[in-house]
Amino acid sequence: MTIWNPSIVAFSLGPIEVRWYSLCWCIGLALAYVVVYKLYKRQGIPQEKFDPLFLYCFIGILAGARLGHCLLYEPGYFLSHPLEMLLPMHKMADGSWKFTGYAGLASHGGTFGLMIALWLYVRRTKVNLMRVLDNIAIATPICACFIRLGNLMNSEIVGKYTGSDMGFVFVQLHETMPRYPAQLYEAIAYLVLFVVGVLIYFKRPQRVGSGFYFGYCLTTIFVFRFAVEFLKEVQEPWELAMQHSIGLDQGQLLSIPFVLIGIYCMCGGKWCKRFAEK
Repeated sequence: MTIWNPSIVAFSLGPIEVRWYSLCWCIGLALAYVVVYKLYKRQGIPQEKFDPLFLYCFIGILAGARLGHCLLYEPGYFLSHPLEMLLPMHKMADGSWKFTGYAGLASHGGTFGLMIALWLYVRRTKVNLMRVLDNIAIATPICACFIRLGNLMNSEIVGKYTGSDMGFVFVQLHETMPRYPAQLYEAIAYLVLFVVGVLIYFKRPQRVGSGFYFGYCLTTIFVFRFAVEFLKEVQEPWELAMQHSIGLDQGQLLSIPFVLIGIYCMCGGKWCKRFAEK
């Protein structure tokens, strides 16, 4: 049994508190940035075509993840409080505003937002679409790993009770019973997927641009995401009725299309070949 009670604040700079969640996001994005930079350099893609990529990815992931959470998990609240979808703040009962950060980000929405951002990036830079998707996909799991570590430091997206002495006791949730550390399971899985993806790349660099690595990333990440959801608590109470009726939660339903797209790309579907030829 592990008693889990870390501070959510990593360090302070005067009155500014830097939280572990934000720090993990920044580390994950920075590592992904370095990986893609190295890949572009190895493939001879000009520096000026790499420079705008980070901005497109950052905005696409953040906007997609935020809107995904608001519209897929809490539409009733956020459609009546639209400013809170865009601002990292919460309107209090007395009418004042409190800075909370973006408390609610959905990985499925982030993935969709990233795809749109990369499409816009390709239109501007004229870099081959499948090459861009493959390069980003090789780096994505390391970013996902650190995002889940941030969730762990926040004691959020927790697993179900283990029913034994094994697991993490999340003190910040005012609990005394151990749960599965589902966030840690995901972080470890994504780290392994990143290492495996890099090893495959070094053996098969010529497959970049075919859509294979994009498919690998989608398939492996969302297959694991689908599986680990069975150990997680639902994020919203209404998902309990969904689980009772069909045996799956929202995260699992949203994972299925990404898995199917991933398998299609790994198998070299005709649309992948079409875009790879451009």
